[in-house]
Amino acid sequence: MIISASRRTDIPTYYSGWFLNRIKAGYVYVRNPMNVHQISRINLSPEVVDGIVFWTKNPIPMLDKLEALKDYMYYFQFTLNSYGADVEKNIPSKDKVIVPAFQRLSDFIGPDRVIWRYDPIFLSKTYTADYHIRYFEKLAKRLSSYTKKCTISFLDFYRNTEKNIAALSPTGFSAEQQEQLAKSIAEIAHSYGLRVDTCAEGIDLQQYGIEHARCIDDRLFGQLIQVPLKIKKDKNQRSECGCMESLDIGAYNTCRNGCRYCYANYNEKSVGANRGNHNPNSPLLIGEIGTEDKITERKMFSYKINQLRLDL
Repeated sequence: MIISASRRTDIPTYYSGWFLNRIKAGYVYVRNPMNVHQISRINLSPEVVDGIVFWTKNPIPMLDKLEALKDYMYYFQFTLNSYGADVEKNIPSKDKVIVPAFQRLSDFIGPDRVIWRYDPIFLSKTYTADYHIRYFEKLAKRLSSYTKKCTISFLDFYRNTEKNIAALSPTGFSAEQQEQLAKSIAEIAHSYGLRVDTCAEGIDLQQYGIEHARCIDDRLFGQLIQVPLKIKKDKNQRSECGCMESLDIGAYNTCRNGCRYCYANYNEKSVGANRGNHNPNSPLLIGEIGTEDKITERKMFSYKINQLRLDL
């Protein structure tokens, strides 16, 4: 099984201590977002966890804890883009803090296991297409020795993100503009030896050498552990998403990065309340087990194809 940590929140930045406590305990509890009293108990044993995908904008709080994960294979989806504090309120300086953190992480685990995400892309009077192109090249120059590819996407205006992003006065972003910007980004990336793919985008950009991403990637894990995995496509994601099945151990309304485009936070008061309800020693990311909660053991198994193969 693949563990996603997490599309719903930045675990490496804010909850790495809790995560390592759950690794030591060998299990984690996760509330069902659609039914808060329904809790799954997820086995975190290396025997059933084929890999872990971390999603973060700042791994610094976790860098000194990675040795504790020596029994697991994992890689990072690392978002590093062009926006300032008006968009990503609580992200430290990209130039002085985040780029060096990206480099340190790559030095520790290798460039194959640190995937650069330049997303989501939107346009405004400040963040024009030319701005994105200039900033992308600056980042590509500094990151090209520390990663192998960059994943891009264009902002989707969900109901909650549309409200939060409105203050930045985003401008229209036609399919033609997206294609031209993607083409420019690909040309820059390729000049630095980086591959480019898109996350959950229907637009076909293969003519520019841009593939469709598989952010939860069985192929990458298979290469890293040198054992093929047999995993189904994740039916719970959008049709354009190429990800394989995974179990997400995060929770909505818990990320404190303050990104205006975030779809995982839709209630600012809940974010503040959840911050106070986090106990790093609890099996739940937020809160404790209540009398009305029902805990169900999640069936866990490895996807590894452990079969002797003979060359005939």
